[in-house]
Amino acid sequence: MSTPFYVSPQQAMADRAEYARKGIARGRSVVVLQYADGVVFVAENPSRALHKVSEIYDRIAFAAVGKYNEFENLRIGGVRYADLRGYTYDREDVTARGLANVYAQTLGTIFSSAAEKPYEVELIVAEVGSAPEDDQIYRLPHDGSIVDEHGSVAVGGNADQISSYLDQRHRDGMTLAEALKLAVESLSRDTNGGERTLTAEQLEVATLDRTRPQQRKFKRILGRQLSRLLDEGGAASGEEPKAGAGDAGAPAEDTGDKPTKGSGGKGAKGSGGTDDSDGEPLL
Repeated sequence: MSTPFYVSPQQAMADRAEYARKGIARGRSVVVLQYADGVVFVAENPSRALHKVSEIYDRIAFAAVGKYNEFENLRIGGVRYADLRGYTYDREDVTARGLANVYAQTLGTIFSSAAEKPYEVELIVAEVGSAPEDDQIYRLPHDGSIVDEHGSVAVGGNADQISSYLDQRHRDGMTLAEALKLAVESLSRDTNGGERTLTAEQLEVATLDRTRPQQRKFKRILGRQLSRLLDEGGAASGEEPKAGAGDAGAPAEDTGDKPTKGSGGKGAKGSGGTDDSDGEPLL
């Protein structure tokens, strides 16, 4: 009888972590910044059907990078958790901290299970408070750990380089246009130090705006409004304003994702990201 092949637990976990990190690094980056009136999410995502940023509940939003089918399942599970908890108890009982704990348990269980591969995803859960000091941002890597972030955070792609750039330039009390300009500048930087040009059509932008009078604070920014904010950010830094890519006939803004009972909606067909070897979209 042949001796079974042995791999130490430490090596097995290291291999699983390396596998997940490589998958996440192939996705396009997402940046989350605090600004004076809330939290802004900026992702490089040319697709208008597959979202990397979504609403979870009244004051809570979700951003992810990696395999679309995996983080979409997590998003839908988060919406169901929030709906059930808000209906059973009270809407104020649904918090980003509680949701992050649920995601951490799910990711941790999958990562430590030898029966299936780890999820190739990295998540951000954010909640806007009544004041800037009450805002909450949590980053959840593939292994289910929770990192409490402040000010700015980046995941996916060359996240380390982007995070370093943001840490040096982000400040409290920035306007939305200033925060958006900083986020786009950080996403435009290549790993070799060069810079690309990102247009409004290549960006997915949303905010949790504490100044909105309604209970739901999530709002997508697109079309003419996004182009105007990009121009304002460029004008504030002394750059020449650029013609917005989404000016022609695009809606000024979206009041938020369409409310649903239970899941947050089905993903549309098509992919806006690069495919991995299995043919599944990476965003």
